[in-house]
Amino acid sequence: MRIANVRVVCQAAFLVLFFAALYLAAAPRIAGYPVSVFLEADPLTAVTTALSTGHLYHEGPSGLWIAVGVLILTILLGRAFCGFVCPFGTLHHLTHRLGFSRKAKARRDGNAYRPLWRLKYWILAVFLAGAALGLLQIGLLDPIAFLTRAVTDAVFPAVDSGLRALGLPGIHPSATPWFPGAWFIGLLLVLFLGLNLWKPRFFCRALCPLGALLGLFSRFALFRIHRDEATCNGCDLCATGCEGAAEPEKRVRLSECMVCMNCYEDCPEGAIRFRFLPPQAGEIAGPEVGARRAVLTAAGGFALMAFLDRSGGSLAASGGPGVIRPPGSLPEEEFLARCLKCDACLNVCPTNVLKPATLAGGFEGLWTPVLDFRSAYCEVTCTLCGQVCPTGAIERLTPAERQGLAPRRDGRTEVTRVGTASYDRGRCLPWAMDTPCVVCEEVCPVSPKAIFTREEQVAARDGTVRRLGRPYVDPARCVGCGICEKECPIRGPAAIRVGSLITAI
Repeated sequence: MRIANVRVVCQAAFLVLFFAALYLAAAPRIAGYPVSVFLEADPLTAVTTALSTGHLYHEGPSGLWIAVGVLILTILLGRAFCGFVCPFGTLHHLTHRLGFSRKAKARRDGNAYRPLWRLKYWILAVFLAGAALGLLQIGLLDPIAFLTRAVTDAVFPAVDSGLRALGLPGIHPSATPWFPGAWFIGLLLVLFLGLNLWKPRFFCRALCPLGALLGLFSRFALFRIHRDEATCNGCDLCATGCEGAAEPEKRVRLSECMVCMNCYEDCPEGAIRFRFLPPQAGEIAGPEVGARRAVLTAAGGFALMAFLDRSGGSLAASGGPGVIRPPGSLPEEEFLARCLKCDACLNVCPTNVLKPATLAGGFEGLWTPVLDFRSAYCEVTCTLCGQVCPTGAIERLTPAERQGLAPRRDGRTEVTRVGTASYDRGRCLPWAMDTPCVVCEEVCPVSPKAIFTREEQVAARDGTVRRLGRPYVDPARCVGCGICEKECPIRGPAAIRVGSLITAI
């Protein structure tokens, strides 16, 4: 079998596994399945979170150690992850194969190396500089995190809605979820894929920071593509199918080579070989990006990111009462230093209460998960979001640990609280309009209930006095699940709302 065909089979298999993992998480059907394995295998995740937190996350079945294995594989075989594994790369490959010109000259011209392909190294430099100073933003362009977010926010909801319109079971167990900004994420996905009709694998070649990181490591690859100039007849057929613009017909660019093996198969003279080789004089090992320019670009880019963050108001600094994090989330600054903005937690949430934060919370918190209790509530026994978090921004808790029935790994046994409910008495029916209402008390799931009523005497305008039950919140019992806010019958902002202020009573 042609080795290029083996690559196509691997690409198809990993793409199916990626979507299967997200589907298994969305139902949710995650028990026993490593649904976050692609995010955990992402070397850019491992490197940047290690920079932002000072250590490599290692909780769960493998933590981020599998990403270290990918880096070792890259030193051994080059950018094989890009050519054989990456699901986003496979979608780009498929798109350009379906829509790009099949004429040999057009394909050779499209695969030529261009200075624009250096852009991804500058993007990587910006992200690494930000991570080193605690500003983790790789989820904006990291291919695994971006594709996970795009499928979660835009693709699955669209497919789910279509299935339900046809009378078929949806992907999600409850209603079709909706997410703020889903149209923008979907538009970006279409744009990135559509660029392949202009230049093959444009995102991979020009924008992908993960490809840039692997390109830096692939310069040391022990096995590599080599062109034997004595055997080569100069036909340039090897450049026709090159996926990475590595220019095998000239001086092979190792940092751009995606090990697609097309040049190996296309060469009629057998001049192209993939074998164990020491560094060769006729190859370009590393990216042609000046160190001084990369440093200046990283500094300028990070300054821009910091300006956008500060101008929008940092979530870590503001900590507004409306910023409610998932159960088990780390303290805000550490949470932001770990969160990839991959939205894997949104995909697994069974009630769809998790939503991506918008720019209203600051650039630093863009697309981080927050709880929207007006749309849904947080199930008090659910810990799925922590099970799929690849970096530990959300702790991996068991239902017993969340409810305080079993000690955590650090020995704590308190109930996990995400917030505390409080009343807006100007909108609450019993308080503002002297109208009986006990909905919030009835739906409160904790026992004893955190919401209770007190019988109070109420004087009417005609002078009559009657007794009316008015609701109160016991902050010592409230866990901030938000079901009271979800079920409040008041239209618009609820009369009872959960805030991020958590009492220590």
